[in-house]
Amino acid sequence: MEKHLVKILKIEVVTHNVMRFTLEKPAGYTFISGQATDVSINKPGMEDDLHPFTFTCLNTDDYLEFTIKIYKGMTKKLSALKPGAELILHEVFGAINYQGPGLFIAGGAGITPFISILRQLKKDNQLAGNILLFANRTGQDVILKDELDEMLGQNHIDVLSNPAAPGAHGSHIDKEMIEKYLTAKTEYAYICGPDAFVADMKKNLLELGIKDEQIVIEQ
Repeated sequence: MEKHLVKILKIEVVTHNVMRFTLEKPAGYTFISGQATDVSINKPGMEDDLHPFTFTCLNTDDYLEFTIKIYKGMTKKLSALKPGAELILHEVFGAINYQGPGLFIAGGAGITPFISILRQLKKDNQLAGNILLFANRTGQDVILKDELDEMLGQNHIDVLSNPAAPGAHGSHIDKEMIEKYLTAKTEYAYICGPDAFVADMKKNLLELGIKDEQIVIEQ
């Protein structure tokens, strides 16, 4: 099994429960935006405890970056590390890669593969025609809101189930909302989030006439 020992260069707080980890990049290590790798902590008894994380940097960057929502277990252990700690990276995998302009539908931390994809599209000046529906509980949960707004403008739509603004009503991504943002130019639909979220969104898209081969999910 391919293994790469890398040091953490920097750890930053992104939101109240999301952290950004910047790592050394092994020589010759490459990936396509949207892909992931298995990660473990290089400490006794933890080397074989592998967990998948998606790259949020670009392949052309001279570092690696993961933007990780801190829950429990592995993510909690990662949050306790300091710069200089060592991680073990493995083979690159994943097939939620950009195919063409479309509708991105993300639930919570499911935004992570789309971060690298959208950053690459910005670099290539190919953001036109892409729309992001991003479901979260509150505005404080929106990962990289400012950057997404800067990249996509009005094509970044936050959908909050429990908004904090006085008088605001919660909403969810449903078939009617998806239909509103589908256009004649929509070639693909990209979905990432919890399994039940992905299943519901795919069902909605199929019922709206999007073909199975036009729907891109994590593999």
